Amino acid sequence: MSSKVNNPMIQVNSPDDVRNVVLIGNAGSGKTSLFEQLLRARVPGYRGEKDDAERLSQLYLASLQTGDVFVNLLDAPGHPDFVGELRAGIRAADAAIFVLSAADGIDGAARALWEECAEADLPRVIALTKMDAAHTDFDTVVEEVKDAFGEGVFPIHVPVGSGTEIDGTVGVLSRRFRDYSASGEPVLHEGDASHDDLLEEHRGPLIEGLIQEAEDDDLMESYLGGEEPTREYLVHDLMKATATARLFPVVPVTTVKGVGTEELLSLIAQGFPTPSLHPNPEVTRLNGDVEASVSDPAAPLVAQVIRTTTDPFAGRLSMVRIFSGTLHADESVHVSGHRSHFLGKEDGAHPDHDNEERIGQVQQAVGTELKPKASAIAGEIVMLPKLTTAETGDTISAKDSPGVVPNWKMPEPLLPLAIRAASRNDEDKLSGALQRLAVEDTTVRLARGASDQLVLWTTGQAHADLLLNRLRDRYGVNVVAEDVKIPLRETFVAKADALGRHVKQSGGHGQYAVCNITIEPLERGGGFEFVDKVVGGAVPRQFIPSVEKGVKSQLEKGVIAGYPMVDVKVTLYDGKSHSVDSSDMAFQLAGAAALKEAASDRSRVALLEPIDEVTITVGEEYMGAVMTDLSGRRGQMLGTDSVDRKAIIRALVPQAELSRYSVDLRGIGHGSGTFTREFHGYELLPQNLADKYAAKE
Repeated sequence: MSSKVNNPMIQVNSPDDVRNVVLIGNAGSGKTSLFEQLLRARVPGYRGEKDDAERLSQLYLASLQTGDVFVNLLDAPGHPDFVGELRAGIRAADAAIFVLSAADGIDGAARALWEECAEADLPRVIALTKMDAAHTDFDTVVEEVKDAFGEGVFPIHVPVGSGTEIDGTVGVLSRRFRDYSASGEPVLHEGDASHDDLLEEHRGPLIEGLIQEAEDDDLMESYLGGEEPTREYLVHDLMKATATARLFPVVPVTTVKGVGTEELLSLIAQGFPTPSLHPNPEVTRLNGDVEASVSDPAAPLVAQVIRTTTDPFAGRLSMVRIFSGTLHADESVHVSGHRSHFLGKEDGAHPDHDNEERIGQVQQAVGTELKPKASAIAGEIVMLPKLTTAETGDTISAKDSPGVVPNWKMPEPLLPLAIRAASRNDEDKLSGALQRLAVEDTTVRLARGASDQLVLWTTGQAHADLLLNRLRDRYGVNVVAEDVKIPLRETFVAKADALGRHVKQSGGHGQYAVCNITIEPLERGGGFEFVDKVVGGAVPRQFIPSVEKGVKSQLEKGVIAGYPMVDVKVTLYDGKSHSVDSSDMAFQLAGAAALKEAASDRSRVALLEPIDEVTITVGEEYMGAVMTDLSGRRGQMLGTDSVDRKAIIRALVPQAELSRYSVDLRGIGHGSGTFTREFHGYELLPQNLADKYAAKE
């Protein structure tokens, strides 16, 4: 029986009436098709949304009503570049439909997504899509899923038929057959003897699993005594075990006939936790007190901005999950962003802030449309237009009870993209556009690189392409991508004596300064040291700082390839001056000349390259391939470890070899690899590479 409704606005009276569900699956799993399928089943006239780069890269909200339950459906991006949006969806949701393609198997990317859910202890139902693909065997796929995700995986519906002939499913516990073979609504009726063979393999293990996972002593006693538990009793314990993330039901799905749609909607309504049952993040009050937030409409307001979109004409639109209290249109609220409290360090791109803002409209998703409402209560997900100071991750709380909840873990952007404005007109608009990008997308980081190059740090190539498209299409700014410049350094590798001379006579006061210096290399990280050993006033005392200033100025400019010079000790031990023609500027120029003179013998100077310490986590089966690749990147191994079928590899790798590593590692590790990087220091650049850099100058 259909539960479609035509009510244009759904009034939520209690958090128990709400289910917040995120669909999670890697690219190509059929996740977004299933999302559309669920909406079509309950939203009259729904025809689907266009799949474009923006739609597939961001967390997407739509809603439906099934029976008396209001369901917020969140479609999380499947591409690994947008894992920040995925984690935002996990924060907003109380349960997940985990989508796997039965035709494509389980890869490293799917395992990584499962681990994201497990880390958040998120209840999950597994939807096996593409069951109607040729040569797809349900039992074989279920065994693969069990092997990948553990013994808590149990089919609760079994397909009737195979391939394109799948006509419906039969419930493992209920023994009811839902028939999708006829046009129109699927028909539910009691199964018959022909279904017993389908159920025999799965029914016993599922009941035993329920006994274990639901911790039901009464069920165990009756089952061991040979008594067949009632259908209602079994379904109750199934829902209990599902809601507490101890059991993960499997439901087969097909797209053409819509098999599995009603089964999933029934599980959402009956088996997924309400906001009251799923734990909320803790709240840190501004006085430092930490307390739980409860899904109570009468409690103080606590909500969080889950994502932010910006439009050059309409302004900001904020997706907000309400954890506690009630949010009213046109009320004033406290907006807090305190990343430093949870990160333990300042976030330069998103500094701490506390503001008061007046909420304008509160908008609720009805299908895919947004409709205004007077208020929203704990458990709801709403949209707030035109918040001026709230960023993604910020907390919205009551003015008289302000607080902040922690952000979800943001992915570290590790793929650099160097850009410059294509024209003077673009240059004028670029800064403002980049600021809006950073507010909307907290996974992008803006930095100034070598030679003051503007660098966007992104999470991968798809993310980089998306940002370029947004700059062009949304903000009308054209940019040119460039090769990322590596911040090399110059240094001396041998001791050298040099004479710096700046003498000019052209009428009137001349310029006269001579200085004798010795330059010695320091150990890596030694910086710069200046020593005065002048005796007898060969260089007047007032001009010794001038020599140091001139040397420092030339160090910043470099002497062989235009890179700053580091790790040197300069000793001034002699010189000459003139009572009239010597000056501060003359000795500055003489100091700079002495440094250049010392570097005239190129064998004494060398280039240094930055080295990062890299920690890579990858599936154990790919450890050898990763280590071989690191060797080809001039990496120096520091050690390896193994935890939970994951290899952890530590190495020192030149930054020049890491520019594309976030992309390359995904290929090497088949989607299972991640890494972190931290600056380690500078080391000598091999001579063959140093010659290439020097030749460019």
